[in-house]
Formats: sequence, C-alpha cells, structure tokens
Amino acid sequence: MNTNMNPDILWEQITARQGDTFYTKKGLPFTYHIKGGELFASRRERSITKSTFEKAFHKIRENPEEVSGPKKLNVYGAPYVWAILLAILGKEENEEDLQ
Repeated sequence: MNTNMNPDILWEQITARQGDTFYTKKGLPFTYHIKGGELFASRRERSITKSTFEKAFHKIRENPEEVSGPKKLNVYGAPYVWAILLAILGKEENEEDLQ
C-alpha cells in the first residue's frame, strides 16, 4: 500500500470516490456518501468519522506487515475502512491475499 500519502489528501480521495461500489473482505458490496467529516456507508446506520480513517491509516503506516486485514485495524467500521483504504492506497503484488 502507498502509505506515503498525506492524511488530508487521503480524505480528499475518499470524498472523490463516494458513490463508487466497494467490497468488504467478505465480498459484501457497499457504497458511501460523505457529509462533513463523516462517511455514511450504505450497510451501516452510524457514520465512520474522518479521524477513524486517520487512525487506521496511521496504524497501517506504522506497521504495514502487522496490519493484514480489517480486524487488525481495531477501529469502528473496520471492514468498510479496510475496503476503502485498500482501494485508494492500492495494493502491492504480494498483497493479493489482503483483498
């Protein structure tokens, strides 16, 4: 994953992709929309905040080998956060099993 990105640029890219279809690690499709600093996924009633994405991004940046899936993020809405970060940050060829 490209972890050299600035968190503000990351949020801009997340905002730009609202309405796109993403898939959780278990293959469940979802879309989302952004309202201020909150992301509302189609499969959740509660929002996921920008700071949640920043926290997850920092965990991945600090120890990419250890964060191998959504459970390792240990944040609210982890399956959705993981799917979105994976799509936006990209994946390396050796990360095929992370999808």
